[in-house]
Amino acid sequence: MSAAPGDRPPPSATRAAAAPRPWTHPATPLQLDILLDALAHPGRGLYTEQLHWRWQGPFEAERFARAWQTVTDQEAVLRTGLAEPAAGTPPRLAVHPYAAPLITHHGPGGTGPRDWEALLAAERMREFDLTRPGPLRIALLGTADGGTRVALTYHRALLDPVGVRGLLRSFHRAHAAEGPPRGGERRPDLRDHLRWVGTRDLAPARAYWTWAAPPAGSVTLPALDRGPTHQRGHGRTRQRLTPAEAGRLRAWAALLGAAESTALQAAWALLLYRAGSGDAPGAVPVAFSAAVSGRGIPLEGAGQLPGPLGNALPVAVDVHPGATVSVLLGELAGRAVDLAAYEWVAPGQIRSWAPGTPRTESVLAFLPPEPGALPPGAAGAAGASGAGEAEVVGALSGVPVAVSARHDHDGGLTLTAVHDRTRITDGDAAELLWQTALLLRRLPLEAGPDTTVAEALAPLHGAPTPRAAPDPVPAARVLRPAAAAGAGLVCLVPPPGAAEDCYDRLAERHRGPRALLTTTPDPAAVLAALAPALAAGEPVALGGHPGARALAGEAARRVAAYGWSPPRVVLAGSDRALAKALAGLPQPGSSGL
Repeated sequence: MSAAPGDRPPPSATRAAAAPRPWTHPATPLQLDILLDALAHPGRGLYTEQLHWRWQGPFEAERFARAWQTVTDQEAVLRTGLAEPAAGTPPRLAVHPYAAPLITHHGPGGTGPRDWEALLAAERMREFDLTRPGPLRIALLGTADGGTRVALTYHRALLDPVGVRGLLRSFHRAHAAEGPPRGGERRPDLRDHLRWVGTRDLAPARAYWTWAAPPAGSVTLPALDRGPTHQRGHGRTRQRLTPAEAGRLRAWAALLGAAESTALQAAWALLLYRAGSGDAPGAVPVAFSAAVSGRGIPLEGAGQLPGPLGNALPVAVDVHPGATVSVLLGELAGRAVDLAAYEWVAPGQIRSWAPGTPRTESVLAFLPPEPGALPPGAAGAAGASGAGEAEVVGALSGVPVAVSARHDHDGGLTLTAVHDRTRITDGDAAELLWQTALLLRRLPLEAGPDTTVAEALAPLHGAPTPRAAPDPVPAARVLRPAAAAGAGLVCLVPPPGAAEDCYDRLAERHRGPRALLTTTPDPAAVLAALAPALAAGEPVALGGHPGARALAGEAARRVAAYGWSPPRVVLAGSDRALAKALAGLPQPGSSGL
């Protein structure tokens, strides 16, 4: 007996029921760090990176899209997004069985390169919807002369530069082949990396970082305190060592048993010491982060695996004015060897293992040369398939200053500082990078095996010490501490225009175990207040008077957009009613968190 038409499920429902479910896995601790930092700094375009070039030869849009679809089918990372948030669990990744490449076409502009620069900036600032598969999007701009420009924008929570260059090589092969794809999915892939990280024995890493983490009181910025900068956004400044200067630096470092990257770290450590020493005659603990590829791990194929392996780990060293520069270089070189064993460890893990560890406020990176024609050798393999001179726009992060060094095609060494203008002015950033370059020029000429730190800093005698402002986002104010560790917190959101102490009396009525915090009516301040508890896996909630509804609701939506279960929002018109509602929140360990 056949079923009546009304009894049959619609074809779309049948297909949905039969569709394979996504493969899910918890995000790595490093990914959680990135997601939390991006969450706590809304609207700043953090952790988006770009690679762009001008297409060479005729551009065929359909062929271009088919090639990217082939790569997407073969690469799990391009089909990955954040899974649906679940209460009480940290963010999880979902690898979907199918995804389409995100390609947007823009028409030719009328003002040449300015339109292209505007498009790049807009793509960097446009937030990724990480809940949908696809951490890479492609923008195409037709130019007035009939050409095409290509920009790849990707999120560092799921991709890093090494992985993207590998994806581009795969794209060019697919574009050149123009036929049925060969082979299936790449293995190992993102899923294998997630499993590998999840099975690490944390005991050796915890033991090492408990000893090696920067101690409290370390100097973390090579600058003195200053007032607010009253500036916004990020700035860039550059210095360049000539090929001759770069060659001398390389030879000098090698003579003392170090690499160029170690020489850069030594120069930075000297500047940190100079800013923090004051009149102190003894050693000064300094700390910064060093970028690592994350690909030295014992996982087969990790060297080219597309995924978020790149990392920045803290480096701590004591700088004494009477110690020699060669000793400083040796200590930093030893730290680099140690870091190689722990490239997969997240800075957030280190801070949890070594309470009191300060956040490093600068990152140093020694980058490989610009990729140039993409991919290397593609012009011969792919004919006129779009291998143009590529430019990289590095990702912004939450640190006040990041310094990168890269050899250019002429053999020179280009130093680039990207700084947060809310912390460091353009002038101070330019002075800081100039002093870095000066040390890298003078050390090979003047510093021998017996040269002391104090003597190495002589070229900077009389030079101003750059200044930096404190974080403009105010810290949350604790109204009542948690009754026990892990109890969680409630962030009380003040309505716009409310007095700073509008919830002080509520704290006296609060009887629940969660901590009560309040902050300014600013999205960044609210999200920053929630971040530590989210990182620790503690329950969070948002509360307040009815006027805070819009801000609290937006904060809850943003938390969910980054993979965490959205916090409950509890609103009431009086302190008595609000205290009663907060007392009814689920307790840690109960259902409904």
